[in-house]
Amino acid sequence: MIRKCCMNRSDLGGWTRIVVEKPFGKDLQSAENLSAQIGELFDEPQIYRIDHYLGKELVQNMLVLRFANRFFLPLWNRDNIDNVQIVFREDFGTEGRGGYFDEYGIIRDIIQNHLLQVLCLVAMEKPVSLKPEHIRDEKVKVLQSVLPIKDEEVVLGQYEGYRDDPTVPDQSNTPTFATMVLRIHNERWEGVPFIMKAGKALNSRKAEIRVQFKDVPGDIFKCKRQGRNEFVIRLQPSEAIYMKLTVKQPGLEMSTIQSELDLSYRQRYQGVTIPEAYERLILDTIRGDQQHFVRRDELKAAWEIFTPLLHRIDNGEMKPIPYKPGSRGPAEADELLSNAGYVQTHGYIWIPPTL
Repeated sequence: MIRKCCMNRSDLGGWTRIVVEKPFGKDLQSAENLSAQIGELFDEPQIYRIDHYLGKELVQNMLVLRFANRFFLPLWNRDNIDNVQIVFREDFGTEGRGGYFDEYGIIRDIIQNHLLQVLCLVAMEKPVSLKPEHIRDEKVKVLQSVLPIKDEEVVLGQYEGYRDDPTVPDQSNTPTFATMVLRIHNERWEGVPFIMKAGKALNSRKAEIRVQFKDVPGDIFKCKRQGRNEFVIRLQPSEAIYMKLTVKQPGLEMSTIQSELDLSYRQRYQGVTIPEAYERLILDTIRGDQQHFVRRDELKAAWEIFTPLLHRIDNGEMKPIPYKPGSRGPAEADELLSNAGYVQTHGYIWIPPTL
């Protein structure tokens, strides 16, 4: 009906652009069916598959940080980076959206789209230019390099009380928490685990990218006990970019402590309004810029990664582990992180600067 009634038929140079909101299907087959149906009605340049995460200020900053700063270029590879975490945490449950959420679960709702898009920007090679197609070409290459997900590198959870929601089936197997390891089979990232973590009803609310570097060789300061260098991009709340690094503890002793180099947006850019993600993306639609939208082959590659795992969960072959609301999630998830090589820093807490 949109094509029939709203399509621009003017020969005066107008345009038609249609924004399609996620979820784009539930698995590879349904996504391909949806793409085929829409593709019969509209051409690919007219279709804007929107993922609001691509409109977030710090996500859009990712390409600039990686490709406009000399000191990241030689470090951004398997020789220096030990692991990458992409984390989404909420401190509340489904809250009235249980019916919708139970049909999709945390992997379809958050990981397969939002976090996977962030992974592409962290892992992609430098595009030929900033033209939308050049950027999207590189994102597709990353997705096509992801190896099949191993069951032993997945931990699923469901918070206690989730099934009490009247819109959720009593025997629901839907995960409200998932941690998994994705591995990229290419020259830059071979052997580096990309840890995707998302959950509801946890002990904090935040979304961030955490790039953890390898230990310093020949560590004369015995820094290992304090933790590794990390580059953290805080997407929400309190947008910030900070680097965890080891410095001399002030005083007479030659001892070390972890501190940070910090760019906190509220402090650095006072009086600057950061646009809402949808604001930015709708403006991009009007401008005809598809850089921050999902192309059809990109969507297909994303579903190819997750569909086998999702079907095993849907068939009851994998069960979520119960966890208490307000916790870090199942303890098995921390074990998976440790097994993947992530080293947690004890005693250091990043405190957002106050004005």
